[in-house]
Amino acid sequence: MPEQPRAELLSPDTHGRRTHTCGELRAAHDGETVVLKGWADTRRDHGGLVFIDLRDRHGLTQVVFDPRTDEAAHETAGRLRSEDVISIRGRVRPRGDEAVNPDLPTGEIEVIADDLCVLNTSETPPFVVSAHEERRMETNEDLRLKYRYLDLRRPELQQNLELRHRLYQTTRSYFDDHDFLEVETPVLMKSTPEGARDFLVPSRLHPGRFYALPQSPQTYKQILMVGGADRYFQIVKCFRDEDLRADRQPEFTQIDVEMSFATEDTVLELTEGLMQDLWRDLKDTELDTPFPHLSYDEALRRYGSDKPDTRFGLELQDMTESFQDTGFRVFDRIVDSGGKIIGIRIPGEGDRGRAAMDRLESVVKNEIGAAGLIYFKRPSDGSGVVQNISDNALPTEYGEAALEQAGAETGDLLLTLAGDAPTVYEQAGQLRLHMADDLGLRPEPGEGEDQFLWVTDFPLMEYDEDEGRYVSLHHPFTAPKTEDLDLLDDNPAEATAQAYDLVLNGNEIGGGSIRIHRQETQRKIFDALGIDREEAEERFGFLLDALRHGAPPHGGIALGLDRLVMLLAGANSLRDVIAFPKTQSGQEPMVQSPDWVDARQLEDLHIQTVLPADVEPPARVAKRSRLAS
Repeated sequence: MPEQPRAELLSPDTHGRRTHTCGELRAAHDGETVVLKGWADTRRDHGGLVFIDLRDRHGLTQVVFDPRTDEAAHETAGRLRSEDVISIRGRVRPRGDEAVNPDLPTGEIEVIADDLCVLNTSETPPFVVSAHEERRMETNEDLRLKYRYLDLRRPELQQNLELRHRLYQTTRSYFDDHDFLEVETPVLMKSTPEGARDFLVPSRLHPGRFYALPQSPQTYKQILMVGGADRYFQIVKCFRDEDLRADRQPEFTQIDVEMSFATEDTVLELTEGLMQDLWRDLKDTELDTPFPHLSYDEALRRYGSDKPDTRFGLELQDMTESFQDTGFRVFDRIVDSGGKIIGIRIPGEGDRGRAAMDRLESVVKNEIGAAGLIYFKRPSDGSGVVQNISDNALPTEYGEAALEQAGAETGDLLLTLAGDAPTVYEQAGQLRLHMADDLGLRPEPGEGEDQFLWVTDFPLMEYDEDEGRYVSLHHPFTAPKTEDLDLLDDNPAEATAQAYDLVLNGNEIGGGSIRIHRQETQRKIFDALGIDREEAEERFGFLLDALRHGAPPHGGIALGLDRLVMLLAGANSLRDVIAFPKTQSGQEPMVQSPDWVDARQLEDLHIQTVLPADVEPPARVAKRSRLAS
């Protein structure tokens, strides 16, 4: 192995400041003397010349070391390894016509180096970090997260961080132009459990008491409206202790917005304007407004989801009418109990074989959780209806009627699920997405035309069988529609909220509502939710007090910044657009968090831990305890 160059041999300021970045030089710089600094991405030895691709976050520049120009620099360059940090001084010259790289912004030029300074050396990285995609191999994500400082050097992540930065700037500029104040709200607040689990922070000065990290600044932004701030926004960290997935993190960032004297239309129009600015600045795309609207009920009935992907068809159809009094016990029982039979017409799939349909049935049962799949096919050979239920159990005339109702043509397939609503709609919605992926109807991330959609008119609350009470569909500060106030006494599940969600390509990217601004209405909501006066005062007394002192009508929205960046970047996971994300299990492998704390810290906080029998803290934890000494 060649001897590694030593970083301490040359001073880091040998060449002074860099004159250009590694993505900046063009043919117009021909003949200029430049200083570049960065990482050695690749090294190639060609006939006595050494070529180094020098990389920083701005791009790549090819640097040539010729022994006739500087023998010492050429010799040192021959020993460089990937990820060594170097500074070079040299002259820009055009590449020969045959050597131009059209895929590289700097591909028309190269720098002939006359001096090289090694600023630091690198051990062999655990994976290849090259900007050249063909050099990189598939790397386990846990390994990349453990060495995140190397992973961050990848051009894709560098570009995503830059995109995120630009989104911050556009957002702040937009709200400043619309007379909003950026106000910070506390990170240590009171636990108001209503939704996901809180992250709790023990108080040393107040034994037995805990702060909570905010799931959102909801109550604080309402207080700001009562305080006359009028228009508030904040790019804010929020925390939820919940199970994770590709588009969910325990700590996340949202664009939080609140306005006094706002109507639903005011909030929607303002949000659409922000989306227009973001897509114009970050994607060079003009968005048409207003965005389409769907009621919650219509979204569920047509797409089986309150965040529908409308970029493809395969809409759900209520087939219940076609299966009245069939004599087929499964269908008759569901219809008689008020359930639904939901169909999805799949054009051109009527010739699918039995093996393919068996695999689909397995998905329906094992992944979607439905009781079973009943299908009807019109094969392209015109041979008549084919179904997976015997004619004796379900006469084919019902299949014919269903196919007719669905508008099926020769060569089409009709899938049906049956069950109680709304569960069967949600299952059919999952089946719709599965079929879209199977048929390649959903564009890959970052491809296709973006489709925004407002989902409105949500139920105010729903009955939770496990808790034995009504719970808020959004949060307990959401205002009901004025005409539904009387329903809160006897039929709260029938009340409609002044709430709205913004959906992009089947992803919820924001949600908000008009808030309750009158104390008597807020108490009525608490009563419907089973929160008695004493509990309401204990948990939300400060808000109820504020509503008694001239609270203006107000409303707002919170937009998921991480998810917005993910969709703008065409990334597959939030972890690709957050500098230091957590894994699926909520850990950060690089710094090894969460970690044990020593017993002395727990004593200071007046905390004793009760661990499962199979979990034992490392010895180092107990050793630092005053009790252990």
